[in-house]
Amino acid sequence: MPRSSRPPRSSGSVDDTPPPDSDHTDRVRAASQSAGTSDAADFALRGGALTLTNEGTGLHRLLVESVQDYAIFALDTKGIVLSWNAGAERFKGYKESEIVGKHYSIFYPPEDIAAGKPQRLMETATKEGHVEDEGWRVRKDGSLFWADVVITALRDKSGKLVGFAKVTRDLTERRLAEEALRASEERFRLIVMNVKDYGIFMLDTKGNVISWNIGAERIKGYTADEIIGRHFSVFYPAKDVAAKKPAMELRVAAKEGRFEDEDWRVRKDGSLFWANVIITALRGDTGELIGFAKVTRDLTERKKSEERAIADARRVAEAEAANRTKSEFLAAMSHELRTPLNAIGGYTELMEMGVAGPVTEHQHDYLNRVRNSQQHLLAIINDLLNYSRIESGQVTYELERVDLHDVVSTVLTMVTPQATQKQIEVVHGPCGEKVFARADRLKTEQIVLNLLSNAVKFTAEGGKVTATCAISGSEASISVSDTGIGIPADKQAEIFEPFVQLGRSLSTIKEGAGLGLAISRDLARAMQGEIVVASEMGRGSTFTLTLPQDESDSG
Repeated sequence: MPRSSRPPRSSGSVDDTPPPDSDHTDRVRAASQSAGTSDAADFALRGGALTLTNEGTGLHRLLVESVQDYAIFALDTKGIVLSWNAGAERFKGYKESEIVGKHYSIFYPPEDIAAGKPQRLMETATKEGHVEDEGWRVRKDGSLFWADVVITALRDKSGKLVGFAKVTRDLTERRLAEEALRASEERFRLIVMNVKDYGIFMLDTKGNVISWNIGAERIKGYTADEIIGRHFSVFYPAKDVAAKKPAMELRVAAKEGRFEDEDWRVRKDGSLFWANVIITALRGDTGELIGFAKVTRDLTERKKSEERAIADARRVAEAEAANRTKSEFLAAMSHELRTPLNAIGGYTELMEMGVAGPVTEHQHDYLNRVRNSQQHLLAIINDLLNYSRIESGQVTYELERVDLHDVVSTVLTMVTPQATQKQIEVVHGPCGEKVFARADRLKTEQIVLNLLSNAVKFTAEGGKVTATCAISGSEASISVSDTGIGIPADKQAEIFEPFVQLGRSLSTIKEGAGLGLAISRDLARAMQGEIVVASEMGRGSTFTLTLPQDESDSG
């Protein structure tokens, strides 16, 4: 609303005030006569519109006319401009000769003129003695500026209204700054209100909710109408409320400036969620506490992931402990069983040598079966012992340049007797003499021996087993192929698991503990290699050991 107050009365006599210079007098008198306002003109000429005292009237007039930061000019009782200072010319763009004699409504936008604002301001000033207004005004070039305007009613000694004094300040820059600030605050408010992943709201100094964004509604379940005005302790579990945790958090935030916490919080429906909470104290210009800003993130999924990770880590540790226990048990049992089995083998050999007396043909047959069983059990125990060592990480590897042609040649001699008994043809297939791998020689031979032994074992009499080696890219490989019955496609991955036997033999007897391929694959992988199988039912299988190629010039 316009602000008004009555100005102090002049203590001097209007009639005693000396007139301004003759040029100024002529201009003002001409303007006032044309407007029919001789009383206001005379009052202005005597200094009534420009000064409150008789002394120094000329100096005061000069002062007013020279001021550039304020537009100061006089109006007659009808609103006609009677005087004009440098500040008015600078703000509004009119020279004195262009504006004196015109109605001051020329400074108002069309909508204000249509609403009768200029006349209403003069009426208020007449009634109240003073009126103040802020609004848009129009310069000579049509541009707008934001003005603070004070219109003061001027009266003669008898109290008769003779005109108005008008003081205008250009507050455009302040107005633009305020509008920019409001726009910035509105943008910030919109950002805050529309953030969905964070609950952002304000509390008063007592902890009552006074604002609420869409993120808070999504996380906590309350609408703004349901929560504004309620104490924020409603978000805390009963035990925390009983422990006065909400009040403690506000005290810390007020003292330290902020408080951060991660703990369980309560939604509207009573369910719990894991929250990260930051409470920031808000203070006014003088430092007084005016409230708190509270930002909440729902970290329930992260909490669950962390708990799953902890549980997984615990299960892994437990599994490792169980594996160690198993490996230690297998190692101990293997050692315990190897002793009597070695004794059985030794005594069998002594008996066959006739140390205890002559041995009949049937007894030789029985002793041979005992020795075969002893060797079979010993092989199983050795496999168990090797597997337990691999599982417990006790196997060491000496990587060197290994000639795969030599490996195949060496191992073939080991399986030839077994193959000859079954009339199986063993072929040292294509294998160049410059196929080198970076591997442990003994471990490589152990793998190839297992692959060739299996091929002979699971190939029918009269069949064929072939061993080849090759270079492909950065890999060196040995392949062992047989003409056995093959492995079903859906079982090919299982044969590499420990203690698994698929019964590939043609009899119902299943030899071994099912550890050969598991051990071989673990050894291959430890040397940065792999074992893969390709098989077709009724046509046989091919097992391929791949190892890193050794491309050095040595050897």
